Amino acid sequence: MIRHVVLFRFKPGIDWNDPRAVEAEQSTAKVGSEVPGLHAWRCGRNVSTRAVAYDFYAEGVLDDIPAVDRYLTHPFHRRSADLWREIADWVVVDVEA
Repeated sequence: MIRHVVLFRFKPGIDWNDPRAVEAEQSTAKVGSEVPGLHAWRCGRNVSTRAVAYDFYAEGVLDDIPAVDRYLTHPFHRRSADLWREIADWVVVDVEA
């Protein structure tokens, strides 16, 4: 099993008052039901006020790296990623679960 974790940090001038941020959040919340192959899906807003903290988190559990590749190329995932690309930078880690 692979745990796929993504942390998003808003670009300067973007925060949760921006409708684009809310749209990206809502789309990401639906990834678990729209993209096949995910055994688990979690996402949410950060509640920490620390300067090193990211703004949003998404995590999925998939069978293996080929399953991660299928997830990454799924049209719904790609649309969600495009929403984030406009407003945030992110880091990713894929680890064996």
